[in-house]
Amino acid sequence: MNKVLLDTDIFSEILKGKNIGVVKHAESYYAIHSRYTITTITVLEIIKGLHKVQRENHIRMFLQAIAKNEVLTLDVNSAELAGRIYGDLERVGRPIGRADPMIAAIALIHDLELVSGNFRHYQNIQNLGYDLILRNWKL
Repeated sequence: MNKVLLDTDIFSEILKGKNIGVVKHAESYYAIHSRYTITTITVLEIIKGLHKVQRENHIRMFLQAIAKNEVLTLDVNSAELAGRIYGDLERVGRPIGRADPMIAAIALIHDLELVSGNFRHYQNIQNLGYDLILRNWKL
């Protein structure tokens, strides 16, 4: 099983433990790799959601949980690529917001497959010719 980057929706599902398919994939993956790989964008998105509903105790637990995992950052190279992806998507009339191009760029820069349940957004990036490899653990 290749090392992968987890999109926010999948990492959130792992933390909740409600989707049996995602949990099984996650357990198998963790048994091999001993940690998950996410991005600082996912950290931002999850904390925003928890803070919005005033779940500060959940934020502390989340931050403790990610301490043992790999968190990739948006560096200059991935920011440049994300900007290009974002611009290409807008040029062809298929904008998907800012977070997904950043996560996709980080996956591409680190040569990682991206695990997401949000295939529609990421397929728009593939359709532009970017070599993004997608996996869906929700199936």
